[in-house]
Amino acid sequence: MNHLAIDIDRLRAGGIFAFWKPKGPTSHIFLNQIRRLTGVSRVGHAGTLDPLASGILVVGIGSQSTKSLSKAVAEEKEYLAKVKLGYESTTDDEEGTKKAVGPDLRPSTDTVTKALSSFVGVIQQTPPQVSAVKIHGQAAYRRARRGEKFEIKPRQIEIKKIDVISYAWPYVTLRIVTGPGAYIRALARDLGRRLGTGAYLADLERSRVGEFTADNAIHLPANG
Repeated sequence: MNHLAIDIDRLRAGGIFAFWKPKGPTSHIFLNQIRRLTGVSRVGHAGTLDPLASGILVVGIGSQSTKSLSKAVAEEKEYLAKVKLGYESTTDDEEGTKKAVGPDLRPSTDTVTKALSSFVGVIQQTPPQVSAVKIHGQAAYRRARRGEKFEIKPRQIEIKKIDVISYAWPYVTLRIVTGPGAYIRALARDLGRRLGTGAYLADLERSRVGEFTADNAIHLPANG
């Protein structure tokens, strides 16, 4: 029996697993790949990853495991984020329509670092308009894509740590550790507003969820 067959048997037995989601598929499409691979219909995930994001997706396989995902949702998360300054995006990421902001501004590294430090701690954050947050029972992104006007209220989240890995205009690369419910797209947007330059999330990798890391994540076969 090859390694893939052994892995499939283990997955079919059920439990909570870390998968590595590549860029491209939505979290929903990725779960469908797991359903096809295992033949198990009851599959759920903790914490959506956008199509343009890659990294750890915690998945529950089997009815009992999907009921236990709330614990994984509450776990600490770590991200590697690439933020582009100088523009705003309608989706707060690479996918949206861009608009140049503050073309004459080039904030220094100290200015960027100081601005980022103001977001560390327990803060109020407004999720992106194009997000999975429910507005009157329906995901905000569905309403936004129909052109509806609505307001998303800020909510309390915790950003535990932000490290600047590199900064070369217009890109800032960050390592971010958060509690549950934080949107890195929203952090990028709010950083741009604080600096007056605009900003959006150009690339995102979720490198850790609790004790799950890339080293213990399952990679689906290319034709999964």
